[in-house]
Amino acid sequence: MHHVHHDLRVYGGIKLFAGTAAPELAQKISDYLGSRLSARQVIDFPNENIFVKLGESVRGQDVYVIQTTTTPVHRNLMELLIMIQTLRLDSAARITAVVPYLCYGRSDKKDQPRVPITARLVAEMLEIAGADRYMTLDPHAGQIQGFFSVPGDVLTASHLLIDYINANLRAGMTDPVVVATDLGFAKKARNFAADLDLPVAFIEKRRSGNDAQAEALTLIGDVRDRDVIIVDDEVDTGGSICQAVDVVKQNGARDVYLSFVHAILSRDSAHRLSELPLKHIITTDTCPIPEEKMNHLRKNITVLSIASLLGEVIKRAHEGRSVGEMFNE
Repeated sequence: MHHVHHDLRVYGGIKLFAGTAAPELAQKISDYLGSRLSARQVIDFPNENIFVKLGESVRGQDVYVIQTTTTPVHRNLMELLIMIQTLRLDSAARITAVVPYLCYGRSDKKDQPRVPITARLVAEMLEIAGADRYMTLDPHAGQIQGFFSVPGDVLTASHLLIDYINANLRAGMTDPVVVATDLGFAKKARNFAADLDLPVAFIEKRRSGNDAQAEALTLIGDVRDRDVIIVDDEVDTGGSICQAVDVVKQNGARDVYLSFVHAILSRDSAHRLSELPLKHIITTDTCPIPEEKMNHLRKNITVLSIASLLGEVIKRAHEGRSVGEMFNE
């Protein structure tokens, strides 16, 4: 019998395509892989219809489409769907949707009568458009993985945040404690605290109505005379963070740090965060932060790039190697 050569590839080479939502992140992933971004045209017609044309053939290739689905959400989502379908119609061998932030993650269950499960709809749309695989980071709820019928890599940026805290902030902290903004994030916060070898506390809050506002009620745990690291998966309007900072301060916390993955920062949230007594903010570039919002936060924010993480996962997926090995799993 002939042995299969170790470097034999089922697919052709890697082809990277970038949507228009996060060009800087796409370029960093391209630089990490040493694989250029492929040419494409994305045109918005006057009637708001989106037109995509590939600048080169992808027949038989292993294609990765990098597009985050932050604001403008529906435009960015449609652009991703149209780009995937364009690649499918040009006979790409395999198409992977690389979506650092996946929209509609909060609409993950019927928690009241007569409401949709939009996260599942988004998953099905990606598959119908032609995605064979997907990659995303820190979805709002774990069950979103079950909405996809195609395989995917659901990653977390928590180790990037933890490594940064350990390397740059930990030494200056006094008796630190990790605080979850709500009980829904309790398990992830507990894991975050365990990786930092720190105790954990939780804020209990109850939502009323369907708006983004929520009422923080009580603190479970001890923060008195301690520095606090507030953790969450995303910051949208900043309401939960404002309440969390108030609660820990009322309970005697010293310096307050904020760590989260997705900087949605809708409306005036960047301004709201800038007015809070936060010692430092640590986040990632899954969602690009516009210049006018960065101007509010620049003095005490660190934005860590997920480019090398996604780049390495793309490389391993292309070569058919384990992604879990990266995290000792």
